[in-house]
Amino acid sequence: MLLTTPLTDECVEKLEAGEIVYLTGIISTVRDKAHERALRLGKFPIDLKNGVIFHSGPIVKKEKDEWVIIAIGPTTSSRMNSLEPEFIERFNIRAVIGKGGMNEGVMKSMRENRSVYLSMTGGCAASIAEMVKEVRGVYWLDLGIPEAIWVLRVEKFGPLIVSIDAKGNSLYEEIDKRVQENLKGISE
Repeated sequence: MLLTTPLTDECVEKLEAGEIVYLTGIISTVRDKAHERALRLGKFPIDLKNGVIFHSGPIVKKEKDEWVIIAIGPTTSSRMNSLEPEFIERFNIRAVIGKGGMNEGVMKSMRENRSVYLSMTGGCAASIAEMVKEVRGVYWLDLGIPEAIWVLRVEKFGPLIVSIDAKGNSLYEEIDKRVQENLKGISE
């Protein structure tokens, strides 16, 4: 399913854990330090309402006067577990892209704020970069290239798996339950 940013509440509420989606539109990279600064300042350099953030630190180069993404892949989202609930609520984002899932506190915030977690496979950073059509802006470059906020125009960005939906269903929890059941069966 192809989704266009900004995402509507109706669109996000219809998504179900396990669905595969692609995004076209604007997404912004936001890692640890950008989360911390935005929450400390109480503001973000661009309007994120109904937007999508990507836990990623791209590799970029400057060609003439333009930034070009060379490689971009997901970073481990659990690093942002303590920051994400407040970030989701304060900035009204509708989707987080990353890898590895997020904890119950983030899942609760996603249920309350109609937001989803979209998993992306790691290790494909060069091919993912081809889906980035333009760097629209860069903010907080003083944090370093990986930690800066990169505002990107993407086309058919994915595949992304809806791993936590707005109803609180989590593929990560489902898999963990299966693993625990299998382990219990092995030990008996």
